[in-house]
Amino acid sequence: MKPILQLYRGYANEQELIVMGHVFKRTYNYDFQKKNFKNARSIINQFRIKTLQNFDVYLKLGDQEIHSKTLDDGYFKFCIPLDKEFSFGWMEYEVSIKYKSEIITAIGSFIRPHKGNLGIISDIDDTFLISHTRNVFKKMYILLFKNVNDRKVFKDVVPHFQALSSAGRNNKEEENAFFYISSSEWNLYRFIVKFTKIHKLPRAVILLKDIKRGITDFFMSGRGNHNHKFDKIKHVLEFYPNLKYVLLGDDSQHDPFLYEQICKIFPVTVKAVYIRQTGKFQKKSTKAILKNLENLEVSVCYFKDSSQAIMHSKSIGIIK
Repeated sequence: MKPILQLYRGYANEQELIVMGHVFKRTYNYDFQKKNFKNARSIINQFRIKTLQNFDVYLKLGDQEIHSKTLDDGYFKFCIPLDKEFSFGWMEYEVSIKYKSEIITAIGSFIRPHKGNLGIISDIDDTFLISHTRNVFKKMYILLFKNVNDRKVFKDVVPHFQALSSAGRNNKEEENAFFYISSSEWNLYRFIVKFTKIHKLPRAVILLKDIKRGITDFFMSGRGNHNHKFDKIKHVLEFYPNLKYVLLGDDSQHDPFLYEQICKIFPVTVKAVYIRQTGKFQKKSTKAILKNLENLEVSVCYFKDSSQAIMHSKSIGIIK
């Protein structure tokens, strides 16, 4: 059976283009319409996926065709120096693979952000997608038995994110650089893309954790080491060094600690940190971290409802 070529949203600055994807053996795709046990089976199948290692992949960039191969987990990434000026905004790229005598082609998109002052980096679970990360069993139940159309966002999170996306822009066609960086795995990429489209959240580059390839991995989804998340956030700040950043997360896992590390390394780069309160009470450890960030002249907001975050963003002049 023909393999599946999955592309992810890429990004570019003035010097470099980065695009990535996976090559899978053909299995059942996630069906966004399935309910209950059918949805559960569909989700579990995403964690039983088989990848193709050392598989030839070809990126078409202008008049060039650039050849590479997949890594052991079927992942590929092209980091390509740019020798000519690209336009701004979202653009398409093309990757192809060869299977027997057939060429399989997929079209992806990448962003070169319009010149501006602001970049936004957000977590996903319990930052805008209600996931109940603090309760492992409830999180698993919702992931298995609530399909993408039934999942919910927090109230007022969409207008807040939309306002951040357009902050400082006079042209409606222009958007700020927006990244969703999560400890969820690449297995859930299509789910996340679909969910953000349904709820009209800003179109963003999505950076996730290494793909899982076994049913036992499913029960550890989103858990374990979060160093990859720190590394990806650090990379984005280094890739777009002239932007001021807004970081959004929640207090259910390690976001406050990770964001504190980032602020210490980039003391003039982060403008504001937003942490959603996921329990009944604010956490002392989170409050201590945010107080420390205020000492670094980072504006902070520890909020229960997104309406509070919106008011804070207005008060510091990020949004109108």
